[in-house]
Amino acid sequence: MKQSTALYVNGLSVNFGGFAALTNLTLEVPYGQTRAIIGANGAGKTTLMDVITGKTRPTSGEVFLDKTVDLAGLDEAAIARLGIGRKFQKPSVFENLPVQKNVELAVRKGRGFVAMLMSRLNAGQSQRVEEVLDTIGLAAERDRLAGTLSHGQKQWLEIGMLLAAEPRVLLLDEPVAGMSDEETARTVGLIKRLAAPQRAIVVVEHDMDFVSQVADLVTVLHEGQVLGEGSMDMVRRDPRVIQVYLGRG
Repeated sequence: MKQSTALYVNGLSVNFGGFAALTNLTLEVPYGQTRAIIGANGAGKTTLMDVITGKTRPTSGEVFLDKTVDLAGLDEAAIARLGIGRKFQKPSVFENLPVQKNVELAVRKGRGFVAMLMSRLNAGQSQRVEEVLDTIGLAAERDRLAGTLSHGQKQWLEIGMLLAAEPRVLLLDEPVAGMSDEETARTVGLIKRLAAPQRAIVVVEHDMDFVSQVADLVTVLHEGQVLGEGSMDMVRRDPRVIQVYLGRG
């Protein structure tokens, strides 16, 4: 059965002064898919994520959630409330709080920080915290201060904090950058566990081995436009992609 569309980007252009970061970019990401966006630095990957999350306004074009909700006219907070979660390359967690408290704060979204710390979880929220800790593999580390975690564990915790809000679209910016081989392998398993029929995952990443293990489809950007798209095997054989990206170095 064909999955419905999660993200629909049509004719998207973004100009910064005289620089075209994106030019007439069109792509569609269905629910149930893990899409990788790859390309050299400056290809437009981060700008695309910024537009989807409301951080950057497009110069022209459309960005829709479910082909019905126009994201281009909404601010970052409103887009997050719609169920679009983004993890940046550098993990952002509450380092002076235990792992479990970090997840609890994410579950209690919508309250002030002090109110969140002082309030009690209801049964449903407590169950959600346990589910998230189990999914990200940090249940045994629940009482550790987040600041004492390894780089990889902090990345998983931040993904867990996003997961607590049960996102419909999950945007992951270089999730395995700086990880050890073992942490990268564990992250492959985590991304596969996050995949669900009602969720779309978009991964921006430079590690091609990682991409080949998690992505259902790969989109290659070059100078703000789609250069190629297909399976990792297809992309690796595309002469244009080899010339401008994979063949470098």
